[in-house]
Amino acid sequence: MEDYTKYQLKGKEELEALLEGKDNLFLLACNKCFKEFQTVEEPECGQLEQLAAEQGKTVTGSLRVDFLCNQIQSEKKLRDAIPEGTEHVLVASCGLGVQTIAGLLDKPVYAAADSVSGGRGLHGMALTERKCDACAQCYLNVTGGICPIVDCSKSLVNGQCGGAKDGKCEVDSQKDCAWEQIYQRLAKQGRLEEFRRQPVQLRDYSKVNPQFVREYVEAIRANRLDGYYGGVHPTERKEFTEHLALKRFPDPAEVVIPLSMHAGAPADPVVQVGDTVKVGQKIGEAAAFISGNVHSSVSGTVVAIENRGHATRGECLSVVIRSDGKNTLDESVRPHKPLEELTPEEIVEIVQEAGIVGMGGAGFPTSVKLKPAKPVDTILINGCECEPLLTADHRVLLEYPDAILFGLQALVKAVGAQRGIIVIEDNKPDAIALMQEKTAGFPNLEVEAVKTKYPQGAEKMLIKRVTGRQVPRGGLPADVGCIVSNISTTKAIADAIQTGMPLVERVVTVTGERLKNPGNYIVKIGTNTQDLIDYCGGITGTDVTIKAGGPMMGFVLSRTDVPVMKGSNGIIVVDADHTEEQPCIKCGRCVDVCPMELSPLYFGKFADGQDWQGMKDWNVMDCIECRCCEYICSSKIPLVSKIQAGKKAVRGMK
Repeated sequence: MEDYTKYQLKGKEELEALLEGKDNLFLLACNKCFKEFQTVEEPECGQLEQLAAEQGKTVTGSLRVDFLCNQIQSEKKLRDAIPEGTEHVLVASCGLGVQTIAGLLDKPVYAAADSVSGGRGLHGMALTERKCDACAQCYLNVTGGICPIVDCSKSLVNGQCGGAKDGKCEVDSQKDCAWEQIYQRLAKQGRLEEFRRQPVQLRDYSKVNPQFVREYVEAIRANRLDGYYGGVHPTERKEFTEHLALKRFPDPAEVVIPLSMHAGAPADPVVQVGDTVKVGQKIGEAAAFISGNVHSSVSGTVVAIENRGHATRGECLSVVIRSDGKNTLDESVRPHKPLEELTPEEIVEIVQEAGIVGMGGAGFPTSVKLKPAKPVDTILINGCECEPLLTADHRVLLEYPDAILFGLQALVKAVGAQRGIIVIEDNKPDAIALMQEKTAGFPNLEVEAVKTKYPQGAEKMLIKRVTGRQVPRGGLPADVGCIVSNISTTKAIADAIQTGMPLVERVVTVTGERLKNPGNYIVKIGTNTQDLIDYCGGITGTDVTIKAGGPMMGFVLSRTDVPVMKGSNGIIVVDADHTEEQPCIKCGRCVDVCPMELSPLYFGKFADGQDWQGMKDWNVMDCIECRCCEYICSSKIPLVSKIQAGKKAVRGMK
């Protein structure tokens, strides 16, 4: 593997000249990128410390940072790192890192290294507006950390041309004059006279100076930082089903209803083999505070209570019911009082009794969410459906807008919130227009159209995007006054209040490149997954992957004789991926896209070495397993499975 490390230390004589007259140094080094990743630290910082000691300099401290050019993360790491008394900061990195640090600090910043040249070109994929031309003639020590090569339209190296007007470049009136910025920074640092005494700089134009199209880089940067840090833009592939209206899937002859379709403890069965049950009858009782009731989706006879296949747990205790085909309603299924007559406590009780859980996949009991420990002022309804391929929530928005509006009003009342916001990504303009029309007469309800980005539907990302609030590490949405509810969950709340029907069916998107006839279906809980696939014409080809959920966060199904559950928003059939894992090249893209601002590359390395303490120290438990890191990974490392192994090990640590 090529060791393209992007920078190398300046020579000893040049460094000695740089240090002359300077003391009280803080040394900052970037752990090199674009090379085979090792968890060992790069040696440059130590070499600088040794050189400073030889020169009799005082070193106030040192720090090694991954991807120094990532301004957002570097700013956090430097916040309390530089001791008082520091007069100068010496940076060992490529030009991007030096420029980034010079822009963050008021102190003089100097480059201790040169960017590697040799035709590799512009360094510009970092999440910074700064660029480096990799010219191997670094001028940053002369110009206060502002690069005249890339920031000056004419690449002048000895001062401005005199053509600037009102601080703007005469070549590009939208661009600030780089040399005016350089003068201002040098003056602020008291270095202007030092610059004026510099000998004339001569640039060697025979060295490689590639000029790449920068618009692409700028677009990537804007997308990565739009609304919240990180995220990706996978191909949506929603065209298979987004235009297809909901159809009711034929009633199954038999349903297998798991007693664990939610976070927390499995429900306890309250029926016995041989019992006759009706639609909406409770067959499983919540066994703990975090648990959920389970109801029959058909009328018929209980023929077994035993372990059966489960999409995510392998097997689970389930109630097997043979349908009588009559769909007789249980006597408990009847409308409740009008919403205006219900108290908040009664709304929460209805939701709890109906067994409603998060239907976006997480399965957290909704009634628990509606008992927050802190005041809540905002309800966010997640209509983003940011996963590729899935269109179930989109169709619910279009076909049940009044139910969603009712469910939102119920949520607002249940927790005493001041406002409710339906958040929809801008790839669903029809749903946005419809819900804006529906909410027009409600002063406390609104629709927020947001730019499409994955994983926007994750609670913390959605809250940051819409409200600007940051859920603290280890915290909950209620800590910042918010509750987030999925679209289908919100409709289920409306159904429970208006008709008395508990959660016994849901909308499922059955789709994928390898499915003959994709569609959106209203499906009874407990329906066999294979029946859905067969009903859609079956699979084309043999080398396929079947997932429950979307392509990003869905679970691979090793078997298809498993039931549709409360959180089953999709069944997808796609091409199998046989890409082989390669060594990490430390490109840093996983760090750029992680919405939780973690460093996923370390999780892969720690997992390979079974360094579970390292996983814990690098905050693996904060990972939401959105798979952005794995999606963007150049080396196709299965990072999420490694992260899951790390989480399991960390939970088992004493």
